[in-house]
Amino acid sequence: MFNVSDPGSCATSSLTDYLPGAVTKRLPSVARLVMSGLFAVPHVDPSLAKALGEGDVERVAREKKDGPELSIFQFRDHGAMLKIAGKARNALQYDIGNPVTASLMTRHRLAAALYAPIRVVLYESDAGHGVFEYDQPSTTFGQFGDERVTAVARGLDAALARALTRAAE
Repeated sequence: MFNVSDPGSCATSSLTDYLPGAVTKRLPSVARLVMSGLFAVPHVDPSLAKALGEGDVERVAREKKDGPELSIFQFRDHGAMLKIAGKARNALQYDIGNPVTASLMTRHRLAAALYAPIRVVLYESDAGHGVFEYDQPSTTFGQFGDERVTAVARGLDAALARALTRAAE
């Protein structure tokens, strides 16, 4: 879990290795983050999954070199679902990842597909600050005990940290 407005909320100490100082910054409101395009993460290109499925080595190599580190696969408005309880909130859940990166893990441990793409929740705290929470990829994927998978997941840790740092600026 990573709560930018509360530096003591980091669930893992290694996250602070990627975000020195950034964990103390407060994010703007959820509405402003969403309106600004959620920290500049694009939506996934559906043709990329097709390229992977067809074994298009050239396209995949281009994506690894020039494509986005992370993409949004889908999102859910969890805050709107709370209207039924009379407690509407600003709370969005995103499935974020990279199909190429996922294939680098699932080729070694197919069960890693359970956690790819990763989920990130963006919500507004009671104080009105934006909060991101997620399970650190290297911890989640590390459960498989395969260093090849964990090494890729450490790259996801860094990619998420970069995206969150940009959002906090």
